[in-house]
Amino acid sequence: MSYTELKIQLTPYSEEIAEILIAQLAELGFESFMENPPELQAYTKTALLEKLPSGFIGELVLPQGVSIAHQFINIEEKNWNEEWESNFEPIIVDNRCLVKASFHHNTPKTDYEIVIDPKMAFGTGHHQTTHLMISALLKYDVEGLSVLDMGCGTGVLAILAEMRGASRVVAIDNDEWAYRNTLENIAINGCKRINAMLGDAQLLAGMEFDLILANINLNILLADMKHYANCLKTNGTLFMSGILDKDVRGMTQEIGKNGLTLQFVEYKDSWAMVACKKG
Repeated sequence: MSYTELKIQLTPYSEEIAEILIAQLAELGFESFMENPPELQAYTKTALLEKLPSGFIGELVLPQGVSIAHQFINIEEKNWNEEWESNFEPIIVDNRCLVKASFHHNTPKTDYEIVIDPKMAFGTGHHQTTHLMISALLKYDVEGLSVLDMGCGTGVLAILAEMRGASRVVAIDNDEWAYRNTLENIAINGCKRINAMLGDAQLLAGMEFDLILANINLNILLADMKHYANCLKTNGTLFMSGILDKDVRGMTQEIGKNGLTLQFVEYKDSWAMVACKKG
């Protein structure tokens, strides 16, 4: 599978400007990002990149006074994995959950230890949205519940849900690489109650869940919220992230239209996680 790196040099560079670009690129299909100031590196399948308009870089919305220079670099799978191994550091969320790779040793002890070999998939806890979702899941009583991890990426949220006592977990992603990576990470962590599936929200017909975790992007969340609401049990909870703080107001309007009630919003930097309830 061929991937392409988009290397963007920002002038001037700031974390906030980088996050604005990441959100826009994620909506275009870019899957993973690394910040190396003054550069931002974004990665996507070469086949998907070829379907984007040739001038999409010029259509990115930038704050006034910011300029960018960019280049595209073809990335082979082997080189990508080496890149991850050289950049992927263990993280600890809320002093309770350690997310690390199999090549990390002598790490601190926490309540939950998740081994993730991310490869091409998104979701290691390093990005603010995944961090927000892990933090929310650590605070939520999952014992005995049925859980959906929608847009599962590496499967990290599904794995944590099982570790926290979920009776049944379904993990869905429409990207074959993410699906396969989730299967690998399920096996690495010895999980027994996770059913990983390749597909999109159409798979949800006839399913029911007590808790839904959807860490994707704004456009997909808005388009598929009706499917999440339909398969969420009465009094069930939906956590959504992958959205910027400026988009929360528009998101809450759609929550009400789908028969859901906003419970609370958590923020990390310029990103947000929205929690809502059904019934």
